[in-house]
Amino acid sequence: MTKHTVSINLDGREYSLETGRFAKFASGAVMVRCGDTMVLVTAVASEKESKDIDYLPLQVEYREKTASAGKIPGGFLKREGRPSEKEILSARLIDRPIRPMIPKTWSYDTQIIAQVFSAEPAVDPDTLAAVGASAALLISDIPFHGPISEVRVGRVDGEFVLNPSYDDLKNSEMDITVGGTDSSIVMVEGECKEISEDLFLEALEFAHSNIKLLNTLQKQLAELYSLPKREFVDNTPSDELISLIKETINEDLDNYVHTVTTKSERSAWRNRLFENALEKVKEANSEATDEEIISLTKATETIIGKLEKSSMRKMILDDGKRLDGRTLKEIRPIACEVGLLPRTHGSALFTRGETQSLTTVTLGTKNDEQMVDGLMPLYTNRFLLHYNFPPFCTGETGRMSGTSRREIGHGNLAERALKILTPEQTDFPYTIRIVSDILESNGSSSMATVCAGSLALFNAGVPMRKPVAGIAMGLIMEEAKFAVLSDILGDEDFLGDMDFKVTGTTDGITACQMDIKIEGLSLEIMKTALNQAKEGRFHILSIMNETISTPSEELSPYAPRFTTIKIPQDKIGAVIGSGGENIRAITRDTGTEINIDDNGTVTIAATNAEAGNAALKRIEMSIKPPEKGEIYHGEVKEIKEGLGAIVEFLPKRQGLLHISEISKERVENVSDILNVGDKIDVMLVDMTYDGKFRLSIKALTMTPEELAAANERNAQHNREREQRGGRDFRGGGRDRDHRDRDRERRR
Repeated sequence: MTKHTVSINLDGREYSLETGRFAKFASGAVMVRCGDTMVLVTAVASEKESKDIDYLPLQVEYREKTASAGKIPGGFLKREGRPSEKEILSARLIDRPIRPMIPKTWSYDTQIIAQVFSAEPAVDPDTLAAVGASAALLISDIPFHGPISEVRVGRVDGEFVLNPSYDDLKNSEMDITVGGTDSSIVMVEGECKEISEDLFLEALEFAHSNIKLLNTLQKQLAELYSLPKREFVDNTPSDELISLIKETINEDLDNYVHTVTTKSERSAWRNRLFENALEKVKEANSEATDEEIISLTKATETIIGKLEKSSMRKMILDDGKRLDGRTLKEIRPIACEVGLLPRTHGSALFTRGETQSLTTVTLGTKNDEQMVDGLMPLYTNRFLLHYNFPPFCTGETGRMSGTSRREIGHGNLAERALKILTPEQTDFPYTIRIVSDILESNGSSSMATVCAGSLALFNAGVPMRKPVAGIAMGLIMEEAKFAVLSDILGDEDFLGDMDFKVTGTTDGITACQMDIKIEGLSLEIMKTALNQAKEGRFHILSIMNETISTPSEELSPYAPRFTTIKIPQDKIGAVIGSGGENIRAITRDTGTEINIDDNGTVTIAATNAEAGNAALKRIEMSIKPPEKGEIYHGEVKEIKEGLGAIVEFLPKRQGLLHISEISKERVENVSDILNVGDKIDVMLVDMTYDGKFRLSIKALTMTPEELAAANERNAQHNREREQRGGRDFRGGGRDRDHRDRDRERRR
């Protein structure tokens, strides 16, 4: 196979597509390069047709090799494992614009694999992988109505930035990924800092102009090398079968579409229509074999679905009436409740029509942050949102083996919608985890998650700057006639031409996700959808605000409390202790979590004020100089029979607990009362002029009068020693070593 390469300079960077050198057994293989980032994308279709399926058997995988960034994977195995959330989300960004471009009747198992082999920090590989997937399909024998391309759009200092770097995104007003063909935009996903609808449209226009250039690059590669497209049998039902089924159910179908309003009723009606039609089909094909009956059964189901779709779309376009009887802009009834779950830190139940989310908020400490290890340097995430979609929420059964890609994608969208409004860590030092459990689903459960998440955050007392709501928009389009639907049902999503989710505040858009099933969607229609979404969002926010409009003033009694102090940087070592011994002891003894920043900021997390105050006192004792009369919690380090015990009462500070200071009673053997490692409270009763410390347990039980008398005796003793030591030193006849030897002799 001959090597072919095409390239283009786009916004100051060179993009290249190469084929003919790598993965020659694949149906299509393209190495995409931008800067030092290189992604190999392969497309392969099986030789054998899968006849017993009624869906497009397409699988998309995206993998990031840590070696591409000069890193070795963490963990015990030291090799790449299951895909990370970043890899799953990137695979979805490829799948969503690619899938509609492959014929629905294509029944050969098809797999696209994108692998990152070289990664430059300034160039994210995910959009390159989407371009590579399109190019690989374009030059393969797999039928594909492409090309499509993807770009990322940022906006820094009022200027749009194409495929911004990670550093650019830190200062960007938006992070939007856009996919499209030459004629239309087919996929949008991203987050924004409350931008206007007009600015959003400008970003799409900017993206589309660059998408066309990348599509042209793919066409240049296809002109140099491409395989003839594989011929396959299009299993379209016959006209005779369509006419038979239409005659059988036409009247009942029209009645069903125009009168049935709930999901369960529609499901029951659909089953009856199918049974009646199948009975007629079997009568008309009484001599058919078992294999032919199976084929006719699937064809009947397909035809009924198409007839239902056509009837529903006609009703919406001609009558302005929807499946559940609403008008085009009407939002389903909404109910909001907060504080349902007493032991959680925050909770909310959001119900919109037949969609319901029960959402909880948990406040954690810095130790609860998620560590993310990928191509970029290790970083932590303090805001987490997890979305669960159990089978019962749609009235079905199913396996609950793990988190699905759909759950990860929907959770990520809701997370991006909310996190932009959360407080900075310096203002609210908690790790925040939101969990949305979908209890009922009939359209837009991810947007219900956004609304429930906002309510639960307010209920938890998180100082969110504003409430956030989300709405899903649909589209029905036939030639020049179109209708934009607010707050779509599940059936309207399935039978319609667009699923456009928009989240935001009263001041602008915070996140979006759009999938288009048709080509030729104009920006004018997009503008209509955005403005209608804004109206719906404002309506939802007004209802949410009736339930809770500001964050709760008090946190849950079960949430951790934070105490923050600033210590001198040169005292950090004293708090930590040798090998971390002191800080471990404090956290263990007080049941708290303690984090110390390099600048000396100490954060104490405790479940109650008593524990937090105890830890704070221990830290303060660790950094303040020893003070006579202060009580310390120390550890016995050494037993000296006949003399006493050596006690470490502060990190790296030891004093003598004389045998006479252990108890008011006479002590014969120190080891009868104390052992090495014992933790004891002692009072610092004396500090000698030469830096020695005398400790006492007995002083803790003395009356104030007894303690004052003992202190006076110690003071008199010190004065006498200091006078003797002072005369020796001032006389110049002895240095410190001589005085030390004298003291040893006197002992």
